Order: sequence, then structure tokens, then C-alpha cells
Amino acid sequence: MPAEDRSRHLAVVAARAAADKKAQEIIALDVSERLVLTDVFLVTSGANDRQVKAIVDAVEEALHKEGAKAVRKEGLSEAHWVLLDFGEIVVHVQQEEDREFYALERLWKDCPVVDLPADLYAPTDGAESANA
Repeated sequence: MPAEDRSRHLAVVAARAAADKKAQEIIALDVSERLVLTDVFLVTSGANDRQVKAIVDAVEEALHKEGAKAVRKEGLSEAHWVLLDFGEIVVHVQQEEDREFYALERLWKDCPVVDLPADLYAPTDGAESANA
């Protein structure tokens, strides 16, 4: 059964909040067929500790306005890989080198990508980046 509409909506809200803080490589994966604990993984990157924390704060604030509260938050003190568990969705905010190393997209490659609005993908070097 695909991710619920609310989960997809929360993923878009979280992605938009992350994009507002210049998050990179935003991708949402429908993990509902593989996990019973959540519907969507949202994965994104920040360049450094400060940006990762800013992305986390923005995502939490945006989802709070939607009535979602993080039931678990891990990794904020180091800010290399922060996991925010909102029940319906889990948001992973990683520094770029951690994202490359752990390669969550590769681990969950069998899961369908959740479509996110095209405006969330910032141009890179003058060209539009593709939805990874």
C-alpha cells in the first residue's frame, strides 16, 4: 500500500522548509511497503553543522504548524546526521560527506520516489538539477 496522502503532504512541507534553508539533494522515498513504522523517508543534505541545524529547525517548525510533532530526534548535538521521526515521515538531514558515505538512497533504492514540486530543486551551475 503506497504512502498515505498526509504522509506525502508532510514530506512536501518538510522538503519546502529544507529548501528554504538551502538544503541540497532533497529526495523523498516511499518506504511504506518495507517498513511498518513510517511511510516516507525525506533525505537532504547541508554543507556544515550550522546549516544542518538550521534545516532541522525549519523542518520542525513547518511540521509543527501542520500538527506533526517529532516523537524522536537524534544526532542534533553533532549535527552530522540528524534524524527526525514524526511518525508518518522520518526526516534525515546529513552533512554532504555523511550522505555520500551512508548512501541511504542506495540502501532504499527499491522504494519508489515520492514526487516533490519541481521548484524545490535549485539550479546547479546554471542547469536544473534532476530529481535524484
